[in-house]
Amino acid sequence: MSMKIRLARGGSKKRPHYSIVAADSRMPRDGRFIEKLGTYDPMLAKDDENRVKMNMERVTYWLSQGAQPTDRIARMLEAAGARPKTARSNPKAAQPGKKAQERAAAKAKKAAPAEAPTEE
Repeated sequence: MSMKIRLARGGSKKRPHYSIVAADSRMPRDGRFIEKLGTYDPMLAKDDENRVKMNMERVTYWLSQGAQPTDRIARMLEAAGARPKTARSNPKAAQPGKKAQERAAAKAKKAAPAEAPTEE
């Protein structure tokens, strides 16, 4: 059974509140989980100590059992000091898409003859 440590959403519309849970990866996001490990409240300020609460003893237990944290949980664990920081670099994410690049090239091509000096 492949285990994940992930977020399960709760709260009402536009007022999210997440539980940090250990769950089988085949279960739905808000579905059945094995153990609740903590909470995450994104509505609180980033420097608020109650924004992320985790039972680190249980989290380390599940990690030792082979549970894989999702990307967001991995970042929370890095901030808590439970995992070493990993370098992340995605230079392609900042590049515009294919159509936007085509539009920019067309715009540059259209603007280039207008800027060329005319000889008289």
